[in-house]
Amino acid sequence: MALKFTDLVDVDLGKLASAVSDWKKTVDSLKTLAEGARTGMQATSDKARWAGVNATVTREFINKTAKEISDLHTEANSIYQVLDDGHTELASLQKQIKQAVEVDASHLGVRVEDIGDGKVRCFFPHIRGDSDERTQEQLDSKQELESRINGILAHAAEIDDSVARALAKSHGNDPYNAGHSKYESLNDAEVERALELARKGDKMSDAELTELNRLLRFNSREKDGEFATEFYQGLGGPEKALQFYAEMSIDGTDADATKTRLNEVRDLQKVMGYTLANATDPDHKHHLPGWWNTEFRRLGTQQIGWERGQMNKPYGYQVLGGLLRYGNYDARFLTPIAEHITQLHKEDPYRFLMNKPAGSPDIYGFNPSGQLGTGNDPLNSVLEALGHSPEAAEKFFTQPPTAYNEDGTVKKDGHLGFDSYLDVFTDKDFEWTIDTNDTNVLADEDKTKRALGFGPEALGHALEAATTGRPYDSDAAADAIKHTEARAHLVSQIVDKFGEHPELLRHNENGDLESEETGPLYALRGSLGDMTAEYMGDFQRAMYREGPSSDLFPTFGEAANLDSDHAARFLGAVGQDPHAYAAITSAQQAYTSEAVDHVINGDSHSTASLDGRVSAAVAPGSAIAGVMSDARAHAIYEYHAASDKEFNEAAADKQKWVNRILGMGIEKVGERVPIAGAPLEWASEDIQESIMKSIEKDSATDAEREAGADYTQGRNAAIDSASDAVDRALISNQQINPDTADDLRRAARTSAGQSHSDGAQWKSESSAH
Repeated sequence: MALKFTDLVDVDLGKLASAVSDWKKTVDSLKTLAEGARTGMQATSDKARWAGVNATVTREFINKTAKEISDLHTEANSIYQVLDDGHTELASLQKQIKQAVEVDASHLGVRVEDIGDGKVRCFFPHIRGDSDERTQEQLDSKQELESRINGILAHAAEIDDSVARALAKSHGNDPYNAGHSKYESLNDAEVERALELARKGDKMSDAELTELNRLLRFNSREKDGEFATEFYQGLGGPEKALQFYAEMSIDGTDADATKTRLNEVRDLQKVMGYTLANATDPDHKHHLPGWWNTEFRRLGTQQIGWERGQMNKPYGYQVLGGLLRYGNYDARFLTPIAEHITQLHKEDPYRFLMNKPAGSPDIYGFNPSGQLGTGNDPLNSVLEALGHSPEAAEKFFTQPPTAYNEDGTVKKDGHLGFDSYLDVFTDKDFEWTIDTNDTNVLADEDKTKRALGFGPEALGHALEAATTGRPYDSDAAADAIKHTEARAHLVSQIVDKFGEHPELLRHNENGDLESEETGPLYALRGSLGDMTAEYMGDFQRAMYREGPSSDLFPTFGEAANLDSDHAARFLGAVGQDPHAYAAITSAQQAYTSEAVDHVINGDSHSTASLDGRVSAAVAPGSAIAGVMSDARAHAIYEYHAASDKEFNEAAADKQKWVNRILGMGIEKVGERVPIAGAPLEWASEDIQESIMKSIEKDSATDAEREAGADYTQGRNAAIDSASDAVDRALISNQQINPDTADDLRRAARTSAGQSHSDGAQWKSESSAH
């Protein structure tokens, strides 16, 4: 029977704590008794000169008695260790669930209802007179809370099951014979069960695979790495680990596999990846030895089989790649593998595709998730791995490359012929593969284009992680991380690369500009948009060549020192993607709003007029808005690569940038409350509303374009946004009289209109460049 919500919330763990204490006393007493039996009774027996019956019967009885006392101590210690760990874990989980219910749910105005089967649902109760309308943020918070509580319950159920199973094995169900399974911790019991299940391979039932996944999920990220390390060691080494995962991934993605099986294997891919990341981190107390890394690289170019007489065997890197897609890996483990795979691909892009299975419809192979390829090309997999591993990604793209031999060993005095992997991937002749098993892919142009975008999209994820310092798909509410010199310099290199060659990012779906071919890397523009949003201070500086010591437009950490012309062309190319456009627009308006607030409410020794300083504050952001307007128009009307609807819909997913930019903080605003009831995230909701309005306005109909009014709506949106920024700042400054306030709004509107036109003109000129 599943552990219920009330079971965890209401259970008196004090009774379990008392049991733990009692067992500790029993262990100590039995230890004393066992030592006494060994050094007293048994030692005397061993020294005695027995004769006749005593030489056999009595001596054997004494030895057996001493052993049973020792076994009783072993059994009691196992029970104590398991109960102690179980109590510690359950007490922590009970505290977490009470916090979630009594504090978080109450704060959200949400109720928690037990719906059985070890799950709850969270809901907003109806209050008389309430419209029951909720913001998306409220709905997201409610869903996060529900998922968190259900996760705590599932973890508690796993602990409960593991404790019960370990106690049964320790006791052995034999009242006359002590000393069965021996455990030094609950972790030992959980590893034992996980390996017991894993050894069944594809013979595991769906229920058993679910159990294995649960064990891995709740133990894979332990800080000391003990469970993760023991699990992988228990599988029997690198090759055995690959064989197990290969067998399971093929079993779950086979054409005859049920949807339940596929979902469970997808879960296995994730939790085995997280577990491997934990086990290979050298900084953990428990970790796999370094030779595992060396062996994985050696096996990368070797074929791996798991069945007798198997004909079509995958390469090690194809299998390993499926695991690497999940988990934040240490750079010392992942970066050498990423370098080796990239060099192998550069030498022969189809090396790993010659043995791929073919079938229709598509099957997912070693990447059961089905995201960004089926897993035949390990390059896509390792780029996705870098996207989840910021430290490894940063080192991969910023440090001098190391040459590797085919077997993964370092090539002494090796010359690669390139200086950086950014140069490799942005070379116009670099060949991306079609990572799919579908035999009809070449006959389906749309499917071919989509498959060719898998690698570049994964590259975008890797670059995003390398430049931001966090996994590309990390929590949207997570704080930004200070930009290091290496990250900022990489951003500068990226902007220079695509600023000089924006055609690499072009996406032309049979548009009016038929002579301009689609570039090979347009699929990474979404990630470049997120990168741009993260470095909005650097891009605003670049618009009007702001000096490196700018106080009005600060960077978040080290400055990227972007080239102004390259930045404009880069923005124009990237902004044609709806998601990139939305991210850049959201970050731009939030950053500009803070800049205006800094001018109106911050301390300054400037002798320049306040309206002139406000004009300067809105100018760079408005210029970027102009570039975005032009980029959007080109994508819709010239290249036919997106629609107004897609641009508008993308905005809802990018509002995270408002809070993140505000969190970077041009100044410490937490001590004042510019809007009633809104502390630190000042004006956040108001800025988000302004962003949505401006994005929806930033469009033009065919008739308007024919009349030469391509950017009228976008320009008006930029003007309104600048005026709104002034209004928000004025809420905190009641000393400014109405006439001065009007002058500031007027200055902001004028500057915004002019700068928007500048930006649109820069983009158009760069398109013709």
